Amino acid sequence: MAKVSVINTGKLPLDKCRFVMQSHYMQTNWAEENLQTIRTLMERSTLYRRALAPIVIYAGVIGVLTAAAGLFFHFERSQIFGLVWLSAAVVAVAGAFLIVRRQALKDDEPFWSPPTRRVAQTLLPPLAAGLFLGIIFSLTGLAEILPYLWALFYGCALHSAGFFIPRGLKWFGWIYIILVSLALGLVAFGYIKINISGHWLMGFFFGVLHLVYGAYLYLTEKGKNAA
Repeated sequence: MAKVSVINTGKLPLDKCRFVMQSHYMQTNWAEENLQTIRTLMERSTLYRRALAPIVIYAGVIGVLTAAAGLFFHFERSQIFGLVWLSAAVVAVAGAFLIVRRQALKDDEPFWSPPTRRVAQTLLPPLAAGLFLGIIFSLTGLAEILPYLWALFYGCALHSAGFFIPRGLKWFGWIYIILVSLALGLVAFGYIKINISGHWLMGFFFGVLHLVYGAYLYLTEKGKNAA
């Protein structure tokens, strides 16, 4: 009977060489795509700054109106508080989406581009954590801690997005992180009562701070255009 020789093709030098060449090609494409994304983000930093001002002002108006409605109608129950502010967040995100979409159409640029996906990926983890904890704490009657948690997660999201958008957004995120950390420290030592109406805190964090930062963006951009 003739012997059948079995060749272990997995160990052929040609296969190893071909694998290395393909891997190198994939790594080169990945590096080029990242470089192109970073280059595009840098080129569009002015555009993002210009589009950011109306988004921030819009979010600030939603925050102030929601806080005023919550205080006027006494939406203090934990479930109602969570529902009101989660609904306000949905309205703010939907409005921001429309503003960005309009800006993209105006400048004849694709909306869901690689830079946009990169920014969305940085925002998703802290915002998703805030949404999850917001639902849990609202249902369990612990809504009084939500303004601090939401502001902290939001600050982390802004700080992460600040690596791809204008640098001022990163500092805006730091403002949230520092203020919330100080506030929680004062609560821990008894200088601030945690039973203060959450609408005041939400109105400050998501209303007043947005309006101040939006005005800053608008005035600085206007000054640059005048120069």
